[in-house]
Amino acid sequence: MLPRLGELVWTRHAESTWNALGRWQGQSDPGLTPTGLEQAAALAVQLAADPPARVVTSDLRRAAQTARIVAEHLGLEAERDARLRERNLGVWTGLQHHQVAARWPDELEAVRARDLHLRPPGGESLLEVRVRVADWLREHQTSLRGRCTVVVTHGGLLRALFPERFANTQTRVSSVDELCHTVAVDATRRRPA
Repeated sequence: MLPRLGELVWTRHAESTWNALGRWQGQSDPGLTPTGLEQAAALAVQLAADPPARVVTSDLRRAAQTARIVAEHLGLEAERDARLRERNLGVWTGLQHHQVAARWPDELEAVRARDLHLRPPGGESLLEVRVRVADWLREHQTSLRGRCTVVVTHGGLLRALFPERFANTQTRVSSVDELCHTVAVDATRRRPA
């Protein structure tokens, strides 16, 4: 089902070269694979059935490429914002799942449990991701209401915002009010040091 006005269509970027290799991407910047380009085109066709008014995206290449393909198909321009980036995974960036599991088994288990406070070595916590999104929301809250907006971002950011309801699906729909509720408590806190 496509969204009603005032809703946000959260979508994860299409397949990147590091997805294909099974590498944890974090804030690295690989581009899309040929399969990813096809996935982005298919998403654009699906969204054209009930077009959004706006497309916003992370500034990382895999999300920005996905958003550009969608936006061009819809006759829109994708707006980039670094606050919609993937979670910084620190030293885990570039590693494969088995490598992280071998060196940080307890931390990996906390990631699976959606621990909001766990910070991979040199990375950021899910709570810090929520604070970033809260900053973006404060700036754009008024312009997001009353229209449908597609937000092209990353799986880690989506799991930070919707831990109970976002698994490995490609797309999640929320209202602006639901997002406000999700980040409300986090938005009032100071950014962790």
